[in-house]
Amino acid sequence: MKAFRGKPSIFDRSDSDAKRAEMEIRKVSLRFGGVIALDGIDLVVRTGELFAVIGPNGAGKTSLLNCITGFYRPQEGTILFNGKEITHLPPHELVRVGIGRTFQNIELFPGMTVLSNLLLARHTHCRYGLGPACLFLKSVRREEMRHRRVLEEIIDFLEIQSVRNKPVGALPYGLMKRVELGRALALEPALLVLDEPFAGMNLEEKEDMVRFLLQMNRAWGQTMILVEHDMSIVMSIARRIAVLNFGEKLTEGTPDEIIRHPEVIKAYLGDEDTV
Repeated sequence: MKAFRGKPSIFDRSDSDAKRAEMEIRKVSLRFGGVIALDGIDLVVRTGELFAVIGPNGAGKTSLLNCITGFYRPQEGTILFNGKEITHLPPHELVRVGIGRTFQNIELFPGMTVLSNLLLARHTHCRYGLGPACLFLKSVRREEMRHRRVLEEIIDFLEIQSVRNKPVGALPYGLMKRVELGRALALEPALLVLDEPFAGMNLEEKEDMVRFLLQMNRAWGQTMILVEHDMSIVMSIARRIAVLNFGEKLTEGTPDEIIRHPEVIKAYLGDEDTV
């Protein structure tokens, strides 16, 4: 991301603690009545990784993301983030510890502008109260300038300058997905969780999103967990991949290891003879 008006980018984090994102998932199980959504899942995500989770429909991918981001609470197991247990923290507390998320179904406010949707994500970084805000004190103005600078960098990076003042509901689907990503970035997360960010996009929109994700990962070291059905994209951008099937982890490894794994071929990619 380019620096805004000659200043260092807030996303070029020289402080290693600011981008530290070590996640460990230990024996996590999730049940809905008699349905086992996750069964003893073990995963480790390291700082700076672009880690993908794949599997057929109903494999438990989104359930796993919901456990990581606090929307579901597993009945068994532990989730650690940077050494701290976060298994039962609510979503707003997980945002504060550095976990941001996009959703499979776009969760934006369609009647609000792009800029207003992005601004909403900055509430977790506000340090002033109602009184100083009403008086618009100097300290408040300084903080507001920083919030605006963050958003200007995101708008510039995602190439959405031309639609910044348009209602989100009037945008094409691909641009809505960019705004959804921008709102997650506005949280300045150490770990970014992406639930099918390419779903519903055409080829050109997918190529743009791939470019954004690769730059985020390689240029600023953004740690990401990606759930995606488009295997060609996953295999080209992920460093490590975990494969789920019926709530269980089949295997984990590099893209080359995954594409050749016989159980993955059988469960996800089709018959072995066709690959």
